[in-house]
Amino acid sequence: MRLYEEGGAIFGKIEESFDPKDATDVCDKCTDDRKNKPIIGLLILKNMRRQTPTEYGGGEILDPDTGSIYRCKITVGDGGKKLTVRGFVGISMLGRSQVWLRDE
Repeated sequence: MRLYEEGGAIFGKIEESFDPKDATDVCDKCTDDRKNKPIIGLLILKNMRRQTPTEYGGGEILDPDTGSIYRCKITVGDGGKKLTVRGFVGISMLGRSQVWLRDE
């Protein structure tokens, strides 16, 4: 995953995968402009804006396995080395979190 800033918002693309078949897979379950786009290079995190010094929100995250799009909240920890990414429907309590670690 590669995170980058554009227009004051954070975005994220898939750069590589542990599964070699992802190199040829496309997001056939996506329902928006990402439909049938290659998984590698796919924009899955959009429009995340700083809410507090350690939290970002207001954007969305895509699950390319299901094509589902969720609201998203990101909490920065460990001096920027750890991100807790929470995708949810409605309110944040109705969701699931993943921890993403920076590759050094």
